[in-house]
Amino acid sequence: MPLLPYLEADRIEAGCDEVGRGCLAGPVVAAAVILPPDYSNPWINDSKKLSKPNRENLIEEIKSKALAWAVAEASVEEIDRINILHASFLAMKRAVLSLAVPPEHLLIDGNRWKSDLKLPYTCVVKGDGKFASIAAASILAKVYRDELMERLAEEFPHFAWERNAGYPTQAHRQGIERFGSTIWHRKSFQLLPRQLVLGLK
Repeated sequence: MPLLPYLEADRIEAGCDEVGRGCLAGPVVAAAVILPPDYSNPWINDSKKLSKPNRENLIEEIKSKALAWAVAEASVEEIDRINILHASFLAMKRAVLSLAVPPEHLLIDGNRWKSDLKLPYTCVVKGDGKFASIAAASILAKVYRDELMERLAEEFPHFAWERNAGYPTQAHRQGIERFGSTIWHRKSFQLLPRQLVLGLK
């Protein structure tokens, strides 16, 4: 069953989502997507429910059919400075500001949103499984971030980022324990359960 095309007809709605909040390494990435009100694609869904090939197949479809789309980051340094929640908001704000078509309303995945943008918004819990524009944003953000972490894995091969995208898997934490942290690790996060004992910085 296709996801909902809009919350309210006859206005320009941008779906917004972010990826990478729970990672130990790498930036947090957000996307914003404005879809045509009559657009429908039964394959578009929450990116976490799609296989990697399906997500990658949908990328060009979303980019070509969207009225506007944008992807933006908040850096590891920003995450450590302002915390991951506010960095997620910052990445979403940057994505919204990068849209070629100004939105009239934002559909935000999740239960809260904070920004100095003068735009009305609606927070939608599990919105990436309810609205097509939010799902499309989740797909763009995840594919972008996964590809970024795959490229970083070539330079930093000890953490299996090409498989875990920076999330706290056993292989990732074993890499940190053996080789230490990198410039891409979030120093404000607990990188290892025994971090305090090891005195990791």
